[in-house]
Amino acid sequence: MLLEIKNLDFSYHPEHKLFNNLHLRIAHGKIIGLAGESGCGKSTLLSLIYGLLDWQNGSIQLDGTPLLGPKGNIVPGENQLKLVAQHYDLMPYSSVYDNVGKFISNINLQAKHEKVNELLEVVGMQNYAHVKPQFLSGGQQQRVAIARALSVMPKLLLLDEPFSNLDFSRKIELRERLFSYVEKNNISVLISTHNIQEIMPWLDQIIILEDGRLIQNDSPIETYRHPYNSYVARLLGEVNILTSEFQNELKLPKSYYFPDQIQISEQGTTAQVLESRFSGSYYWNKLKVKDKTLVLYSKNELPKEVRIEFL
Repeated sequence: MLLEIKNLDFSYHPEHKLFNNLHLRIAHGKIIGLAGESGCGKSTLLSLIYGLLDWQNGSIQLDGTPLLGPKGNIVPGENQLKLVAQHYDLMPYSSVYDNVGKFISNINLQAKHEKVNELLEVVGMQNYAHVKPQFLSGGQQQRVAIARALSVMPKLLLLDEPFSNLDFSRKIELRERLFSYVEKNNISVLISTHNIQEIMPWLDQIIILEDGRLIQNDSPIETYRHPYNSYVARLLGEVNILTSEFQNELKLPKSYYFPDQIQISEQGTTAQVLESRFSGSYYWNKLKVKDKTLVLYSKNELPKEVRIEFL
């Protein structure tokens, strides 16, 4: 097991404990999503693992070796880990090339040059090698920070909202190149995000936090098909949360359905179509069924009345 957290307790204030007896295990070579609402503890957990914060009780081990945290390290941080936080800590007056190559040995300058260029290509910043970070946008600085973190080939890469400052097209390019690179080099990744859907295709595991509690830890398929509760379901995208009365009246087996889990059916329940809006690859529809408002996606624009069934 690459990373193992046992009985971890942590609090910023004595009267409020954020993590209480937290257990977590991460295997080698896995890409793991860390999701939850703002304030649930995602960034704090990454900081604890990396060694920027001291915990009160419990242990964190990397490959069986206990991590010490700030109390045990003169310089905060762990050598075999890299954290890309939401503040990028780049050298503002050095070039992008020098920032990415900061931790690479100068013994073989040709090898260093090839490595830096490879990493700049991974993050799509090869045309900015000689630009200083102070002249880059926040999203560009974010990509440089990721390249620099990859330069030391960490056992575990910790990413805190790595796509938050990127526009849609850049986000698509970066996530595919980044995840392909870490898979090829057997680098484990723990990535926190507010939008788990945008990285779900690359994930091996999804960890869900709610107010410091780990409430679900499953594969993406299991998490999507069987969310632990409505909180988890809401994190996975737009979702219809049903009242117990509505669920019982229609004899439905669960209390939440994603829009693609409701479909048009000739034999289904009658629904009034309140809105049917074009949304690119599908139509976004708001329906009314027995005083309950639902959202479903359809291939075509819907008429004023349809029949639906729950999958």
